[in-house]
Amino acid sequence: MVAVAAHGRTDTTASNSGPEADVVDTNGNLHVPDAYRTTYQLLGSWAVAAGQGQGSKELHVVYASPGTIAAYRESGGFPDGAVLVKEVFQAATGQMTTGTVSHADNLKGWFVMVKDSKGRHAGNKLWGDGWGWSWFDAANPSITTSTDYRANCLSCHVPARTSDWVYITGYPPLKR
Repeated sequence: MVAVAAHGRTDTTASNSGPEADVVDTNGNLHVPDAYRTTYQLLGSWAVAAGQGQGSKELHVVYASPGTIAAYRESGGFPDGAVLVKEVFQAATGQMTTGTVSHADNLKGWFVMVKDSKGRHAGNKLWGDGWGWSWFDAANPSITTSTDYRANCLSCHVPARTSDWVYITGYPPLKR
């Protein structure tokens, strides 16, 4: 039996091992993994332009569970159990000696995806199209605010459907 603690949760399923072990509980509920900033690999970042004025309104920093990048580069796809964590920051923009710059300011929350090619959690509305999907507000990383991936997550990912629902063009480490 395996016991993994993540944000005060314990998972005791022997079948839940690998990178997703501290991210998915027995019911398929997702969690923000502990220590992802030091144990995961940086995939890349995105700047979301401000609606008005200069700079960015948000910065997205994306991490992948250990081994995901190497597996993707080898096979051209995400391996089962791969975990992607996107931090979403409110950006602050100002003048520096290099010009107008935007930087990460306040953490708004996390978007977590877990690759699931086997349909392990078919009864959970946060799972489908080969992934588990969840958004977590910064104030509470233990509880998702997502209720159904189709309603809460999928519409933003439709343009990335042909690349397994992930915007891989922004991730230089995935390039072969």
